[in-house]
Amino acid sequence: MAPDLRSIVDSRHTVLLLQECQKGVIGDLSALPEMAAAAKVTMIPNVARLAEGARAVGVRVIHATAAHQPDMWGSNTNARLFHGAKRSPVKLVMGAEAVEPLDEIGVKGNDIVLPRQHGLSPFQGTEIDSLLRNEGIHTIVLVGVSVNVAIPNVAFDAVNRSYQVVIPRDAVAGTPAEYVDQVFANTLSYIATVTTTDDVLAAWQS
Repeated sequence: MAPDLRSIVDSRHTVLLLQECQKGVIGDLSALPEMAAAAKVTMIPNVARLAEGARAVGVRVIHATAAHQPDMWGSNTNARLFHGAKRSPVKLVMGAEAVEPLDEIGVKGNDIVLPRQHGLSPFQGTEIDSLLRNEGIHTIVLVGVSVNVAIPNVAFDAVNRSYQVVIPRDAVAGTPAEYVDQVFANTLSYIATVTTTDDVLAAWQS
């Protein structure tokens, strides 16, 4: 029998990972208006609720952001996605407002901000794997953007490193909505525990 959600997201071995919940991606400074619109109504409020719930029970909140060198030195150029980012008027560079976590979520208490300079996943661009292993973390509650690219990438990276991945379906976003549904039905549901914000919060509170 599969373990219940309470045991999977036990606060003693779980972190909440926020993927690119930053101002220049889905905030007011976003150069991706469709993505920002998709995130605004449901996703961002739910991520904020999860962050507060995590802090209340001692689950570490990790803000995985993208923040490059001011001249973009060393950033990827090997995919169309990266060329689009370089042409964008919004630059995700160190020190810019665009790389800051969203005000609606904030950085509080023992939260950790882990910026990456390359790639599409914090497992490729930060020390997150070592930090989690040093703390005996088994489970990652994964939220943020986008279901198009980064969320599957992070999920696969985590599963390949033996972490349990939990994705609250209403705390991630992508476009178009029909495609997001297909990714969950045909990919993410096979590698992650797909649940809801309310269910994760209830598991933590119990």
